[in-house]
Order: sequence, then C-alpha cells, then structure tokens
Amino acid sequence: MTTISRMTARIALTGMVIATGFAAQAATGEGEVKEGKMRHDRPSFSTIDKDDNGAMTREEMAAHARVRFDKVDTNGDGMLSAEEVGQSVRKRAEKRAKKMIKRHDANGDGMLSFEEMSKGRSEGRGAKMFDWADADGNGSISEEEFAEMAKHGKRGKHKKQKSGE
Repeated sequence: MTTISRMTARIALTGMVIATGFAAQAATGEGEVKEGKMRHDRPSFSTIDKDDNGAMTREEMAAHARVRFDKVDTNGDGMLSAEEVGQSVRKRAEKRAKKMIKRHDANGDGMLSFEEMSKGRSEGRGAKMFDWADADGNGSISEEEFAEMAKHGKRGKHKKQKSGE
C-alpha cells in the first residue's frame, strides 16, 4: 500500500469514526449537563480500549464506531436513513428540552415563560456573551462588533480593546 493510500485510509477511518459517533450520540442522547449547558463528552478511554492494555488501536476505535452506528441503525440494514437519523435527533432534542425546562423553570410548573427564559440570557452566560461582543465596552454592540462576533463565533479569539483604541 502506498503512502497516499494509507493516508487516505486513515482519513476515511477517522471520518467514519467521527460521523458515526455524532449520529449515535444524537440517537442515544449521550452527553451530560455541566454548568448549565449540554456537554457532549467523548467516550472514556477505557470504553474504547476493550482489552484494557492501556493502548487504543484503530481496530478498537472502529469497533466502538460500529457499536454506536448500530444503535442508530434501528432496522439493522447497515444504512442510516433520514428517518432513523431524524428519529434519533428528535429523541435527543426532547431530552435537551426537558433538561432546559428543568434548569430554567423557576416556578416549577413544568413550562417556561418568556421571563424564565430571558433571565438566563440577561445574567450569567448571556451577559458574558454580550460583554465579549462589546469590544469597546460602551454598553452597545456596533455593526462592526456584530460582524466580528459572527466571524469568530463563541469560541473565537476576540481581544477586548481598551476605550479609545
């Protein structure tokens, strides 16, 4: 096998592992709530290292990806249909909605009012995001700051400027 063929095979295997992992994660609803947000953690090392030898092989990664894929493939035909993926996404969305309601439902009625939803945005994370986007610290977001925010997203590197810069 040539170097390019090996590299192509590695890229394909990695893509398969990632894609099946996302699809299966959607189906199983894996992930947990930490610090007020849904977190999609990778499986633990020991989950993939089936022989417990302290080393993860490509074969073990592929086997783990297969198990996760098979959880989504509810009819067992070896293919993921739009219906299967859609069903798994709906299950995950319902779980997330229930967790969100539980987290924000101040009066315990099992439903969210606009005020309950808005409270989380005006305090904590929402306020931090606004402050992050308000690079010049003037209490408002200009069109340029908005464009910069959109360009970098939540995870981008955005340095706060001091007033007057």
